[in-house]
Amino acid sequence: VEDMRGILEAGADKVAVNTAAVEDPALVRRGADRFGSQCIVLAIDAKRLAQRRDTGGDLGLDGGSRWEVYVHGGRTPTGIDALKWAAFGVSQGAGELLVTSMDADGHQTGYDLELTRAMSESVAVPVIASGGAGGPHDLYAAIKEGKADAVLAASIFHYGTYSIRQVKEYLAGKGIPVRL
Repeated sequence: VEDMRGILEAGADKVAVNTAAVEDPALVRRGADRFGSQCIVLAIDAKRLAQRRDTGGDLGLDGGSRWEVYVHGGRTPTGIDALKWAAFGVSQGAGELLVTSMDADGHQTGYDLELTRAMSESVAVPVIASGGAGGPHDLYAAIKEGKADAVLAASIFHYGTYSIRQVKEYLAGKGIPVRL
C-alpha cells in the first residue's frame, strides 16, 4: 500500500495491481480502503484453457472455467479462474479491470472478444481490453462486440503501423467518443 501511495503522490491517477494482488488478495481491499476504488485497477492476465481441469477452492478452476489467471508477466499459471478472480477483485474494491488476453497479446490479430465480453458482463466496473490490437477496427470491435469500456493498444503504435491520431479519428468516425 505504501508503494501505491508513492505512485499516487507522484501524480498517477490510478494504480494497477496483478501478481501482488494474487499473492496477497487483501491488497486490493487495503488499497481501496485507503485511496478509493477509483484508484485501484485489477490487472488480469488471462489465458484460455486448452482443456478443462479442476483446481478446487472458491476461486479455483472448475469444469465451467474458460480462462486461467497468470502472474509474473504472464509466465506463471495460478489455477485461478479469471472470471471468478475478476468478481472477487471487484468485491474487494477494484474500481476497474485491465484484462489482457495472453493468447492474443502481441499477435496483432484482434482482441479475444469472448474473454472481453465475458468479463464486461460479469462485473459492474469498467473493463479495459488488452492484448491483440492489429488495427483500429480491432479497438472498435473490442468496444462494440466485446463490450469493453476502454482499450489498450501498444504494438500498433510501437511499430508505427498506425498513429494515435489515426486510431482516434477512426473511432470517432464510428461514433466512439474520444478526445482528439
